[in-house]
Amino acid sequence: MSTLRELKSRIGSVSSTQKTTSAMKMISSAKMHKFTSQLQRLLPYRNMVQGVIGHLLATDVEFSSPLINVREVKKVAIVAFGSDDGLCGAFNIYVGKFLLETVKEAQKKYGQDVAITIIPVGKKITKGLQAMKKAPFEVRIVEGINTRSNADQLHDFTDLLRRSFLDGTYDQVDLVYMHFKSTSRQIPTCDQMLPVSYEALVATADKKAANQPCIFEPDANSIFNSVLPLYIRSMMQEVFTESCASEQASRVMAMQTASDNAKELLEALNLEYNKLRQQGITTELLDILGGQVER
Repeated sequence: MSTLRELKSRIGSVSSTQKTTSAMKMISSAKMHKFTSQLQRLLPYRNMVQGVIGHLLATDVEFSSPLINVREVKKVAIVAFGSDDGLCGAFNIYVGKFLLETVKEAQKKYGQDVAITIIPVGKKITKGLQAMKKAPFEVRIVEGINTRSNADQLHDFTDLLRRSFLDGTYDQVDLVYMHFKSTSRQIPTCDQMLPVSYEALVATADKKAANQPCIFEPDANSIFNSVLPLYIRSMMQEVFTESCASEQASRVMAMQTASDNAKELLEALNLEYNKLRQQGITTELLDILGGQVER
């Protein structure tokens, strides 16, 4: 049976844990709002790039670019966005499970002999992948890229992937991440970054292209090849920010659950403490009354 001192110590420990988780929830919530605000600020830039592409594709000019050339897929690179820190619930588990499903889909689509390279972003997902034995893929670590990378580092990483596609190191580059819908809902998603889907660009043109005529200088195809890398960069920036927002949202929910559990445990311990304390008081009163009767 627990003593009053032991219960008091446990109550203090649980109370401290509840305060810590509440504080961490507030911090994660602030970070999540920071990343969602960044997503909103990315919209004008992305819309501008898509608008330029829309104007170009609305013309009758034929476009060619090595970034949209589809070739036989023998080597696939999959960039998996996880987290550098823990305490974010099942965030990395969901990313890992969906990543393995994506690998299986690639093998099913391109054959078992397809060479798959996973490029993890985040210490947790990297550690999990390196711990796998006899994995049907190679893990490539790229220095200088993590969940705290700035815009310049992210652009350098994007350019590295673009060059790897152009020189034939990879025939296709996919991005696996958690798409941010709300604080309580994040969806595992896989987007193809390279080669850029021409169908997706055409769909963008239908939505963004204006009806007024345009004059292109120097020529439409040159502008198209200049704007396309910007489109890829904006895509990478958006995916990276969504992943960070989803990570913080998962951490908010995990800290909320931990805080609620600590609150329930604290109530149960306080009840047990009060019962034990009342029992002690009752025992002392009975001893006093028993002494008086004996007199």
